[in-house]
Amino acid sequence: MFASVAEHVIYKIRNAEMRQHPFPHFYIESIFPDDYYQKLRANWPAIADMTCLADTGRVTGNRYRERFILALESEAADKLSATQAQFWRETADGLLGDEFKLNVISAFEPFFPARFGAMPARLETSAEALVVRDLSNYAITPHTDIPSRLLSLLFYCPKDDSQVHLGTSIYVPKDPSVALDPNLHYSIDLFTRIATMEYKPNSLFAFLRTDYSYHGVEMITAPDVERDLLLYDIRLQKVVMAAPTATNTKKSWLERTLSRLIS
Repeated sequence: MFASVAEHVIYKIRNAEMRQHPFPHFYIESIFPDDYYQKLRANWPAIADMTCLADTGRVTGNRYRERFILALESEAADKLSATQAQFWRETADGLLGDEFKLNVISAFEPFFPARFGAMPARLETSAEALVVRDLSNYAITPHTDIPSRLLSLLFYCPKDDSQVHLGTSIYVPKDPSVALDPNLHYSIDLFTRIATMEYKPNSLFAFLRTDYSYHGVEMITAPDVERDLLLYDIRLQKVVMAAPTATNTKKSWLERTLSRLIS
């Protein structure tokens, strides 16, 4: 089922208009076929089937108690109803496969020198997909993401378009002369918000993690909010750098990687 859906998503991603300031990112509407999105909403897990982020060991302290997650490759996903489990199992198989991952990576390949200082000879990566529900009072201050993260895709999955203001915001420092540690979270007072991706049904915000990819979600103050999204991250396991050669400049990163997988 998901094979044709993946092709639809890949087509949209590979033809997306890349926005380069202040870091490479794009925003796409109707990212999934309409019938698939309706099934996604119908199979969305109840919060009782998810785990509070603060209780997962993924974050320190008692932060983000308003965020609940379900990892698609976890045993928890198998405990959903039979229909839900089948839907998310097929979705995970498509999203976490090499073909989808490599196409997403390739879309950002032209910007790798800005991230790594030069074009990598080889990247070893892994992918993860999480079903997420944020509740009222959730917020996350400006941050760039951890250095091991290469790319982040945020599939926005609300029921309707009544809360478009709840999307992820992009920030730039108010004073560029102040040295900031890209590994830390900062007060929003130090930044200027320059854009907020609209939290529309069936939309996607994707970006390349850099030392200046500051983004966040401002406090959700309205009561009884359920902010649903599907998070897909690609993480770096190993980066191999090499000087450009006649061989590796003729083929793209995706072509070289696919040739290794085939061989």
